[in-house]
Amino acid sequence: MNRKKSSAWEGVPCLVIILLLFGGIGYVMGVSHMLNTLMQTAHDLLLNTVFYLMAVTVLTGAIGKLFIEFGVVNLLEKILRPLMRPIFNLPGVASLGAVMTFLSDNPAIISLAQDKQFSSYFKKYQFISLTNFGTAFGMGLLVMVFMMGQGFFVEPIIGLFGAFVGCMTSTRLMQRAVLKSYPHFADEQACEESFEEEDEQKSEDKSLFIRILNSLLDGGRSGVYVGFTIIPGVLIISSFVMLLTFGASADGAYTGAAYEGVELLPWLAGKISFVFEWLFGFGDPHLIAFPITALGAVGAALGLVPTFLANGWADGNSIAVFTAIGMCWSGYLSTHTAMLDSLGYRELTSKAVIAHTIGGLVAAIVAHWLYVLYAII
Repeated sequence: MNRKKSSAWEGVPCLVIILLLFGGIGYVMGVSHMLNTLMQTAHDLLLNTVFYLMAVTVLTGAIGKLFIEFGVVNLLEKILRPLMRPIFNLPGVASLGAVMTFLSDNPAIISLAQDKQFSSYFKKYQFISLTNFGTAFGMGLLVMVFMMGQGFFVEPIIGLFGAFVGCMTSTRLMQRAVLKSYPHFADEQACEESFEEEDEQKSEDKSLFIRILNSLLDGGRSGVYVGFTIIPGVLIISSFVMLLTFGASADGAYTGAAYEGVELLPWLAGKISFVFEWLFGFGDPHLIAFPITALGAVGAALGLVPTFLANGWADGNSIAVFTAIGMCWSGYLSTHTAMLDSLGYRELTSKAVIAHTIGGLVAAIVAHWLYVLYAII
């Protein structure tokens, strides 16, 4: 009985916040215009952004699966392995997690971490930091290909390096935080069992053509799944963020058309615009909507980019910063809790979130100043 009363009272602040928020927006835009704008924006995002992103995920999924089938992933893992210990303070096998999450999404690191042979290489504090390490490269290929599809090449590469530095920052901060709370994790193994690595996997008796075909189709199928999973984030988060980012129509009136709004986020960002201009090089306060959206879903954040470019708000520097912070954060607020819960360390979620927030900011700052250096040269 008490539980029912408690849950009922918990709905009061929720209703108050929703009424105040949408009541304020409806007061400025008009309730009918606000509702029409939300639906028109979501509809346009579905047709012109989500389906484009889904096409990208299908292609990148096919490429990723092809890389796995023909040993490219293993080759990359061997090349990157020597960098793991000095840069990330992780065993060499962690590089496989970086490659897998780059080709797919954040949860790929969990499927690896749940493999006892993989986890046996890690101390507990290193094992826990895999959440931050893997997230920093999540959907990396999708972000890179999307930005290049907008006509940029050097900028996404600069952003990739920024994400690399942000990942190092986030991973090491998480390790320090874990050791501060649990010093004994420095010596405890994540998995006490030992395993011997297999020298070679048994090759299936399939022709080259069949292997290529299966890889492309299976990878493309997984890309379709990823494309469907980003639909809620793009439609819900992006539509709402755009409502708070853009203004009225060209003549200053509200018509209920797509991409109208109350410009609340740019107004707030304008109050401290010098901070974003110095740290990120943002020349327009509207651009702050990208990192805010990337906190929850990088797919939704990518949906903002074409509009930014069409309005002339984004430039090469913005693309580099977007790539860095989008890849490094890649929706970590919506995945960190589930990822740490699956590893069995839910109580460390707040530490992981703080470390990754700092890591994403570092990634964006590094990308900005690298782009400035690139522009000078």
